[in-house]
Amino acid sequence: MKMGRNFWIGLLLMLGVVGFAGYISWPTTESIFGKPIKIQQGLDLQGGVRLVYQLDLSKTASSEQASAIESTRQVIERRVNTTGVTEPLIQPGTVGLSRTIIVELPGINDIDQAVALIGKTAQLDFREQGSDGSWLPTGLTGKQLSRASVDFDPNTNKPLIGLKFNNDGKQLFADITERSIGKPIGIFLDEEVISAPRVNEKISAGEAVITGDFTIQEVRSITNLLNAGALDVPIKLIEQRTIGATLGEESVKKSLVAGVIGLSLIILFMLINYRIAGLVATLALLGYSAITIAFFKYIPVTLTLSGIAGFILSIGMAVDANILIFERLREELAEGKNLTTALNEAFRRAWPSVRDSNAATLITCAILYFTTSGSIRGFAITLALGVLVSLFSSITLSRSFLRLFAMNSWVKRGLAKL
Repeated sequence: MKMGRNFWIGLLLMLGVVGFAGYISWPTTESIFGKPIKIQQGLDLQGGVRLVYQLDLSKTASSEQASAIESTRQVIERRVNTTGVTEPLIQPGTVGLSRTIIVELPGINDIDQAVALIGKTAQLDFREQGSDGSWLPTGLTGKQLSRASVDFDPNTNKPLIGLKFNNDGKQLFADITERSIGKPIGIFLDEEVISAPRVNEKISAGEAVITGDFTIQEVRSITNLLNAGALDVPIKLIEQRTIGATLGEESVKKSLVAGVIGLSLIILFMLINYRIAGLVATLALLGYSAITIAFFKYIPVTLTLSGIAGFILSIGMAVDANILIFERLREELAEGKNLTTALNEAFRRAWPSVRDSNAATLITCAILYFTTSGSIRGFAITLALGVLVSLFSSITLSRSFLRLFAMNSWVKRGLAKL
């Protein structure tokens, strides 16, 4: 069996991909092209904190409760994202008759800071001073806020909060400052005055600053709250539970043992049943594993126990494609075709079955991803990624290795007796 120039170029490229993936997936590789890479672990593997918040929907109409819950979930998610937590789980739930928001934060260090950040209502509003000294609402609130930023006083270098309003807020602020020249404007956050600057002239630019005796951390915290938005409904923390990493380490060990046992049995089955072809499938499987783990590290994919289960399941599906191809190869050889023709026909005729079965799995993964959350979504991601890589390994790698091995007369005779 003679191979053309294109075959050798393709083979070298594939071996280069597998070798590069092996380098990335190697446990001691921590960066590539200057980018830190590692496998992110979920709450069940590395530990963290689980918070459950009860929603007060007593003042929300029944027809608006669903949208209020989703809006509150999105605001909490934006707030959590400012803490740098990787792949938090934030989803609605129920406790008895009460509606809740469940927040899981893997690997978080400062629990108190996260609790304080999530729990604030963050209702921002501007008030003008009446003739009796009381504060009167103006209608300018955080809803008209376009962006909040961390700024510094050019004279004292003290941190302050910069505010920029949208078009509606810009006009409102101009009207308020025009009425309040020589008077203070109260800036309230959750019913507390955080600043009351005196107005010297009408401000038409639609920008303002909040000054005060703030630390840089306080300014950043308030800015994050304002940019994330205000909660639509009040929330109350009803459960706080810290999950240790000991359980995660034990779970990882058991998962690794299960994976090694499963992989070993698969390799043994392939070698016994398909001999040399089984060895080819084993090599392709090792290449598949290297590429998949490299993707997990580089993207990165946050692995949970269910995600590991999805990866292990995808290994079985990768082997399943090889079995379809090898069984077809047996049929082609039994019809008396030579090895070259039989190989080409086996891959060509097995491809529709491999394609359709994997497409069905990918559709299922898409449904799971877009209709669920948390660990189920992680399972869908790892399984879908594994299926996509398995198509490459079972069709491209296996075929190239078989054609390469078939150049040896001894191997060729062994394949012919498949």
